Amino acid sequence: MRPAQPEVQRRLARLWYPRLGRQVLLFDGAMGTELQRRGLPPGACPELWNLEAPHLVREVHQAYREAGAQILETNTFGANRFRLREYGLAERVAELNFRGVALAREVAGEEVLVAGSMGPTGQFLRPFGPLSFDEAYEVFAEQARALAEGGADLLLLETFSDLGEVRAALLAAREAADLPVLVQLTFDESGRTVTGVAPEAAVAVLEALGAAAVGANCSTGPEAMVRIVQAMARAAALPVSAQPNAGLPRMEGGRAVYPLAPEEMAECGLRLVEAGAALVGGCCGTTPRHISALGRRLEGQPVARRAGAGAAGEEAGAGGGPEAPRFSGPVVPPVRLASRGQLVLVGSGQLPVAVGERLNPTARRRLAEELRSGRMSLVREEARRQAEAGAQVLDVNAGLPGIYEAATLAEMVEAIQAVADLPLSLDTADPRALEAGLRSFPGRALINSVTGEVRRLEEVLPLARRYGAAVLGLTLDERGIPPRAEERLQVAERILEAALAAGLRPEDLVIDCLVLAAGAQQREAAETIRAVRLVKERLGLATLLGISNVSHGLPNRPLLNATFLAMALGAGLDAALLNPYDPGVMAVLQAGAVLAGRDQHARRYLAAQAAEGAPFLPGEAAPGAGGAGARTGAARGDEGAQVAEDLRPLWRAILEGDRSAVEGAVEAALAGGRAPLAIIEGAVVPALDEVGRRYERGVYFLPQLMLAAESAQLAFARLRRELQGEGGPVRGTVVLATVKGDIHDIGKNIVGVMLSNHGFQVVDLGKDVPLERILAAAASERADIVGLSALMTTTMAEMRRVVEEIRRRGLAVRVMVGGAVVTPQFAREIGADAYGKDAVAAVQQALRLVQAERGRREQE
Repeated sequence: MRPAQPEVQRRLARLWYPRLGRQVLLFDGAMGTELQRRGLPPGACPELWNLEAPHLVREVHQAYREAGAQILETNTFGANRFRLREYGLAERVAELNFRGVALAREVAGEEVLVAGSMGPTGQFLRPFGPLSFDEAYEVFAEQARALAEGGADLLLLETFSDLGEVRAALLAAREAADLPVLVQLTFDESGRTVTGVAPEAAVAVLEALGAAAVGANCSTGPEAMVRIVQAMARAAALPVSAQPNAGLPRMEGGRAVYPLAPEEMAECGLRLVEAGAALVGGCCGTTPRHISALGRRLEGQPVARRAGAGAAGEEAGAGGGPEAPRFSGPVVPPVRLASRGQLVLVGSGQLPVAVGERLNPTARRRLAEELRSGRMSLVREEARRQAEAGAQVLDVNAGLPGIYEAATLAEMVEAIQAVADLPLSLDTADPRALEAGLRSFPGRALINSVTGEVRRLEEVLPLARRYGAAVLGLTLDERGIPPRAEERLQVAERILEAALAAGLRPEDLVIDCLVLAAGAQQREAAETIRAVRLVKERLGLATLLGISNVSHGLPNRPLLNATFLAMALGAGLDAALLNPYDPGVMAVLQAGAVLAGRDQHARRYLAAQAAEGAPFLPGEAAPGAGGAGARTGAARGDEGAQVAEDLRPLWRAILEGDRSAVEGAVEAALAGGRAPLAIIEGAVVPALDEVGRRYERGVYFLPQLMLAAESAQLAFARLRRELQGEGGPVRGTVVLATVKGDIHDIGKNIVGVMLSNHGFQVVDLGKDVPLERILAAAASERADIVGLSALMTTTMAEMRRVVEEIRRRGLAVRVMVGGAVVTPQFAREIGADAYGKDAVAAVQQALRLVQAERGRREQE
């Protein structure tokens, strides 16, 4: 890590640390739209103006400083290697970032802070995209070093939508420079990012990784952002930031106009502060006038008092909270585990948590064989089924002789993400495998485990600190498992002391007092229960036990497991590693929470009983899962019941994005005598329809949509070979293009895959496509539909030009438009025939257009 420059340290000591969280700090506003007002051409690289038009960049900074901004952001949002590659500037990362800081510093002087702006790469991390964690880390580290060397006071990660990518960026930024790092994600109207990240889950992950502040920017207007800030403020102990757009843009006179006036923005800014924001500024469409109005309205406004992370229990659906009884020991906040979309709280009076134990190859021959062969289908199946059964955390173990555990564990973590949006417990004794798993998992994992052994503490605790993970501490040391509860407590105390010395907090630690087989060591069962009680009373730490161990070697194991679990819950147990398929154990977990006073008003218990005695209400969050049961992506009820049994493996593989299983499932269906068209109509199309339904319900998000679409493409590619000479079903031809001046194409690419999977012939012209090329392709391909995409407000006007020219030339083609900045109103204004708000909607609109055209022709 590069130490901060002395002058930077002085500015931070004077302008940042004394103010942060005590008074509202004012960011500046939009850079891109201000540069466009000064002549930046559509599609040009804004960061290049740091070298080619520095006086104009400096002019924007000066206007914001005069407006009262206390933090100026550098013109470096897209100055990472991947983004600059689009302009042929990949080798100028250091130069453009260094110069960007210098321009802001010239204006800021010594009384205003400079934040080095860092945006996303534009690519998804594995398993949803091609980018590895290590590649993302290096790209962000390179930019962070350049910003720090230029003299930035802060680093600002902004407009991220994926938790995996922003984890890599935050880790890289913190390790590249000794500067405070602020992190902002972009959310849509659903309250989540396009990849399904929930605000509370993001807070848990980013706080643990060492962010200086967390928040939201871009995407929505300030009204919608109030709810995001409220959710973050309830969950965060850190300051929260908010930088909304000046509303959603509309086109007037061929240019994008943002509707919120400065005074309206100022009133919204006040509501953001009242919701919990401690740093406020603006994003797209905001001007120095907006920032000036914000500054006047917020002058003297105190930062709202809030409860912080301790208040997150009810919001996470944990069901416990301040009324839940506590033992007499220290009050420790709950341990927070998180996936992309789920926050799970462990301990501190929260409902007990079920940790699924089935992803462990020990004594499970079929799983062991699959892992040795490199297949992940059973891993996916077990993850999905455990989530359906009510597990809120999944324990993942890849410990097999003869395999490279680090690679296998990372592959398992990636495979699970596609089917179960749940936090993971990474179960390994290999530090290399542990680090590989921590880098692959986009949330906050539980490390399983550390012991009281000095060597193990030295191996594991630094990894937990670096990657922001929680730690499971086993009460054993170099002498083995102590026989008496008091001795196990002493080991727990040593683990806690070592964790604190390593920079962890008590709320980062879960203690396992260890369960031994009652058939061989009967007395030890009672000692384990007593040890749990002592840990709760003396240390206040969260506790977990591996319940199934107690019955090893004895008959009627489910009865013993359930009884032991009930006893442990009475002693204060917070989480259990168990078999979630055992209805007796799951029912005891639920009933025990009522009798232990942890399920307030028996809300979860009553809801579950209303579902005919099911352990948990289908479709509802299991205790502490914050909605995990409804969002795992697992099939429930009779979904897919109409799919023939021999086609269900293919249906399932597409639904879960299991690309490795698709070809085998297609071959099996063909070998069974199924015709190619029957496979498409009986498995592929129903799977895609179900994916669309889950996407519309908010169960699936963009990553799952992408994986399913790509899996369906593999099936079509194989079946197309069988269809040669028969002619497959073609619904129409669509020419797709991102319009001239716009280099963004992720959304357009997904639309193309989805259209292709639904029987359209897709001609994808790529990005930054000139008008004439679009028109030529529409004519030569005899297209039924032209699909236009734009992500930038400056390129929306190009859509109008394309539509007008199509109409002027009398081309018999329908036009569909879409993209992050495009609205239904804009689509109507420019005369487009359809608006696709996302890939699922684009398919629906395309089907509507071709059906309408077919109906018109039949009438003629």
